[in-house]
Amino acid sequence: MISSPKRLPDWFVLHTKIRAEKKLANQLYDDGIEAYCPTQTVVKQWSDRKKKVEVPLLPSMILVNVSEQERQKVFRRTNALRYMHWLGKPAIVTSEEVESLRAVIEDSKFKSHGLEKLKPGEKLDMTSLGFKQIQGTVKFVNEQECWIVLEKFGYVVKFKKT
Repeated sequence: MISSPKRLPDWFVLHTKIRAEKKLANQLYDDGIEAYCPTQTVVKQWSDRKKKVEVPLLPSMILVNVSEQERQKVFRRTNALRYMHWLGKPAIVTSEEVESLRAVIEDSKFKSHGLEKLKPGEKLDMTSLGFKQIQGTVKFVNEQECWIVLEKFGYVVKFKKT
């Protein structure tokens, strides 16, 4: 039986190969490294059917909770490419921000908010959702989805209406 890894105060943002996020998170957990791949359920349509699938909220990225001394252990797995950096330092996400992200994903009230109220270019203070020092800017919005640029990461997160 694998014991749960010891949780550290900060998480690192790890860049992965395309469509390998969930697989790498599971592999790292097997290696004793706590990894989190936030996902959302979306409806994918093919020519003959529709299907609900779990897709990563942060494409090609996962969050890993590992000490500074053990950071290189993740590269034992071929799907781990590099750590993301911000202003010349490794990108760090606090445990509180990770817990807030988990809560937002699981909170059905967040999913039901009207997207029509948001406008492109509008600055969002993500602290109201439990994030600390995270600012977002609405990049695109329509009736079905909203793209928010997370300035701390320099990355776009896409929220789809469920």
